[in-house]
Amino acid sequence: MKDHIKEIEAAIERYIPQEKVAEQQLVDAVRYSLNLKGKRVRPSLTLAFAELCGGSVDAAMPFACAVEMVHTYSLIHDDLPCMDDDDFRRGQPANHKVFGEDIALLAGDALQSMAYAAMLSDEAVAAVGGARAARAARILAEKSGLLGMVGGQVIDLSMEHQTVGIELVRLMEEKKTANLIEAACMMGCVVAGAEEEKIAAAERYAHAIGLAFQIVDDILDVTSTAEELGKPIGSDVDNEKNTFMSLLGIESCRETVEWLTEEAIDALSVFDGDTKDLADFAVALANRKK
Repeated sequence: MKDHIKEIEAAIERYIPQEKVAEQQLVDAVRYSLNLKGKRVRPSLTLAFAELCGGSVDAAMPFACAVEMVHTYSLIHDDLPCMDDDDFRRGQPANHKVFGEDIALLAGDALQSMAYAAMLSDEAVAAVGGARAARAARILAEKSGLLGMVGGQVIDLSMEHQTVGIELVRLMEEKKTANLIEAACMMGCVVAGAEEEKIAAAERYAHAIGLAFQIVDDILDVTSTAEELGKPIGSDVDNEKNTFMSLLGIESCRETVEWLTEEAIDALSVFDGDTKDLADFAVALANRKK
């Protein structure tokens, strides 16, 4: 995919209040987590699918920023003591270790609101039209909400300290991890005015790379180091979590990643444009070391 990371980060900064305000501690907490250097996978996918479907980066940018805001809120909440209880994120102290649990919780809440404000702003509506902006916002709400990412987190919590089957683990990861990636890809197609077949293909591609991404994460949590990953390792084992690794083992996990990557590449066949970058990206995610 084209490297739009600097553009994404500059655009995100424009959505953060620049003047000092009474809520400055909250603004600082939001900026802190948004500025932690990550891969920007989800917003990059939004822009890539928008371009693939004939749209522009500028028009899709508010939606790319929105999906990164939602992703960032999920990471802040995921690290809280009541959830995964992690002290580090992307090699830096987790938000609650810097600002306290109360401000971290509210920073996540604020980021959700910021996401929808970005997608439904005058700028976004003028660029893609009200109907497309509304549909994209609804996709993000559904994929990240009650029966999506948040629901997946609840399933994850409910499985702690008990052994469950691989089907429930897969459902949990489909919701907790893959759904937000699906939203990112689908939103890019929607704001570009793509046909339903292409929106569905983008969802299929994202579903496959999302599951593969999580399985690789599970592998790395066992085989990598904290220095390489920028976050604690072994937490899944310590917390007695059900994962692909704990249930399938490393060889089966690697085989599953391989066929999911093939599934993702196959989904790209319905698009008219050049999909090589997206295919290469799927392969790179499958082979990543951090």
